[in-house]
Amino acid sequence: MSTAQPREFTGRHVALIFVAAFGVIIAVNLVLAYNAIRTFPGLEVKNSYVASQQFDVRRNAQQSLGWDVAATATNGNVVLSILNAAGEPVTVRSLEAILGRATHVQDDVTLAFVFDGQNYVAPLNLGAGNWNIRMVAQAEDGTQFQQRIVLRIAK
Repeated sequence: MSTAQPREFTGRHVALIFVAAFGVIIAVNLVLAYNAIRTFPGLEVKNSYVASQQFDVRRNAQQSLGWDVAATATNGNVVLSILNAAGEPVTVRSLEAILGRATHVQDDVTLAFVFDGQNYVAPLNLGAGNWNIRMVAQAEDGTQFQQRIVLRIAK
């Protein structure tokens, strides 16, 4: 009967464990970095310095309108509510809106809102999750109103 001798744990074993562990860490980091870059929707503005020069002016003009904007999704429609400071519905000169996910642009869709006398309504069935509406409206006096509205759809 032979007795098996225990294998010796050498420096080579330690080196292989070390290389394998760091290899897994590096591989995971590369996969995460690749997916982050692949799904990045792009820049908000081309030149942030130039955009910052007009930020306070645009913000003050928007705030002077006193608008309160909210969005819901019901019965196959996306409903955008724009109310003035008195709580009355606002009629805008123009309204452009893109609805999409916060993490990528593949689900982006341009919404064709129609004013029904109270709200702006666009037909669209949404899946569950977190959606963003990036809207640009122009008030009757020509003031541009820009806002991102988060729309959460429960499962």
